[in-house]
Amino acid sequence: MREGTIAATEVWKRFRVDSRPTYLHDQIGRVTDRMRGNAQPGWRWALRDIQFQANPGESWGLVGANGAGKSTFLKILTRVMYPTAGRVSVAGRVGALIEVRAGIAPLLTGRENIYFTGTLMGLKRSEITRRFDDIVEFAGLESAVDRQVKFYSSGMQMRLGFGVAAYLEPNVLLVDEVLAVGDASFQQRCLERMRQVLSQGTTLVFVSHDLAAVEATCANAAWLVDGGIQSAGPVREVLGEYRRSVEGIAVERARDGILRLRDLELGSDDAAGVRTGETLGIDFTLESDEELRAWIYLGVSEGAATPIFLVNPGQEASINPGRTRVSCAIENIPLPRGRYYLWGSAHRNWTNGQELLAWQPLAQFDVYGPELDAAPRAIVRLSPVHVESRWSIAGE
Repeated sequence: MREGTIAATEVWKRFRVDSRPTYLHDQIGRVTDRMRGNAQPGWRWALRDIQFQANPGESWGLVGANGAGKSTFLKILTRVMYPTAGRVSVAGRVGALIEVRAGIAPLLTGRENIYFTGTLMGLKRSEITRRFDDIVEFAGLESAVDRQVKFYSSGMQMRLGFGVAAYLEPNVLLVDEVLAVGDASFQQRCLERMRQVLSQGTTLVFVSHDLAAVEATCANAAWLVDGGIQSAGPVREVLGEYRRSVEGIAVERARDGILRLRDLELGSDDAAGVRTGETLGIDFTLESDEELRAWIYLGVSEGAATPIFLVNPGQEASINPGRTRVSCAIENIPLPRGRYYLWGSAHRNWTNGQELLAWQPLAQFDVYGPELDAAPRAIVRLSPVHVESRWSIAGE
């Protein structure tokens, strides 16, 4: 295989369930379950029949819920553990950052750790020396590089680990969710460095729950469910399936509070549905047993409770006993093609006032229009907003 190639064929991995009793009543419970025929299985499968192929220079994101097997698969690729069945081949030098302290010896200094790790990767001392200053500058450890790592903070250790993994020019770079430890500035520097190593032909496998970062960094993605690959392919397609499964929600009858929401309707000027750049009309009724002042909030999301935007951001309203009709028109809706959810809530008087209606999904709707344009690699786009623009380019 060419350097940078990853091939996993029919990979299975299982772990033995810990049978050591922690407390006496735990052991009594196990004996009771065994007598009743409810004994727990002795093994748990973490990976099930994984088929995975990454060619040199490709970038792959691994996504899925906690416990889906992402980190286990990454550890098998680094040979920290081995599969129960199947075959895994990784060609070339491997740089891995799976845990904050992975591969970092606490009793060695930062300088010694850099040379030690580079030697394990098969680099000559002169090659490590040539990259040494870049690693130290990236990690921001100029004043601490000769200090023992056990005196580093978690953030310093993580910066050192990522710098060593990414700057010693591996053929394959494996990165787990450890980027969540760093601040926003360092995360962006890590994404920029991953973009640079990809441009040099390094193969990247990136595990993260930050779907925006995965989409910005990787061209391909694999979605793991219960140890198996549910879907694999172009990153936007796979993440779209994952979002619809995980973030997608079933809109049920609104949860009543002091206010009760009734008769919600969504409308558009276009009979075919809501279109990008057109108006979305929202009409609903609020029921109340008393007279009160309320501040009404509406927002739009892709499913999760975190909205892409809030409307206006809210509207003050006088609510009378009985029924009050509320209408809102969102003009020039800035959303690309896709499925979205309308969320809403109401508070007494102002944002920090008593909650009259809990923040909750109220309805779902589809937007028809252009697809969201791709962003440059390593540019993390937090919201899928469609913005029209007018350009003029002329020579002088």
